[in-house]
Amino acid sequence: MYKILKKDGNAKRAEFSTVHGTIQTPVFMNVGTAAAIKGAVSTTDLQEIKTQVELSNTYHLHVRPGDEVVKKLGGLHRFMNWDKPILTDSGGFQVFSLAGLRRIKEEGVYFNSHVDGRKIFMGPEESMQIQSNLASTIAMAFDECAPSKADRKYVQNSVDRTTRWLVRCKEKMAELNSREDTINKHQLLFGINQGAVYDDIRKSHADAIRDLDLDGYAVGGLAVGESHQEMYHVLEEVVPRLPEDKPTYLMGVGTPANILEAVDRGVDFFDCVYPSRNGRHGHVYTNRGKLNLFNARYELDPRPIEEGCQCPACRHYSRAYIRHLLKAKEMLGMRLCVLHNLYFYNTMMEEIRAAIDGGNYQSYKRAKLEGFLEGEK
Repeated sequence: MYKILKKDGNAKRAEFSTVHGTIQTPVFMNVGTAAAIKGAVSTTDLQEIKTQVELSNTYHLHVRPGDEVVKKLGGLHRFMNWDKPILTDSGGFQVFSLAGLRRIKEEGVYFNSHVDGRKIFMGPEESMQIQSNLASTIAMAFDECAPSKADRKYVQNSVDRTTRWLVRCKEKMAELNSREDTINKHQLLFGINQGAVYDDIRKSHADAIRDLDLDGYAVGGLAVGESHQEMYHVLEEVVPRLPEDKPTYLMGVGTPANILEAVDRGVDFFDCVYPSRNGRHGHVYTNRGKLNLFNARYELDPRPIEEGCQCPACRHYSRAYIRHLLKAKEMLGMRLCVLHNLYFYNTMMEEIRAAIDGGNYQSYKRAKLEGFLEGEK
């Protein structure tokens, strides 16, 4: 299922075989929270820009249109017309992000919907049922993402409960995959390491979940307030304790520099809203750093966003034109920027895989980081 093809230091180049196709890692998953990438990007666009994995959100799809609706329509792959792997997160992050709308108990979390205020309960079993209805390739275990600077006692209690929830997730997933009416009977389950910035809690939790022999392991609860150096330190402490023969996923991270550093620490899977969110605001990534296309300096700039880029935006349109679209609030401007950014990330992951294959990851990483810092002349 997961096969390491090459290592360069701690950086891993691997293949992860799933029922919906083989994922080449390291990989960046393109985030489509409500079964669509924000910015008017279709799944046919995703094919063109080299997307391997699409990521959708359990909580949001449960609220709207409803996971039972998606199941009746044949599951998420058929619903959104996407034949490659899909990862669904568990709803656990909403325990963090919707803090004002929820109460956490041993049985699970009581929410008020952010859409219409109706009461929602989600625990491990409910999260697994919803994800089974969605029929994603990879389901994430239900956890609590505690704030990175939370009190130590709170974090310890939260992590202990997350471990108990993980056992319940595994049991429920096994039951669901054995049911006759389940769409994807080969759904995979990834567990999530938590522990904020407390080394000992992180490490003991990694040991506890490692012994459950899951399909993959994520490091969660990062990029939520701690520094980049604190994040890298947590990875250095945790990743070596997770099974090397299973994929490792750093949730919600991050910038191109974050990804380069995390690959160097043994991470395979990434996701982040940055490329789509920044694109919708006219901020585009290049090998010489990030550009803000709203800036007046691009008003008469006939060049593509990045010379040599083969994305749909750069092949056909100038910075000046895209800036005009953004200023005129034409949706096409936002769409082109999002397409470019996702293509940039997906292409960077291709380069990372090639560098590890070639045994020159360190020199590649160094040159890439220097380019970002150098900026556009």
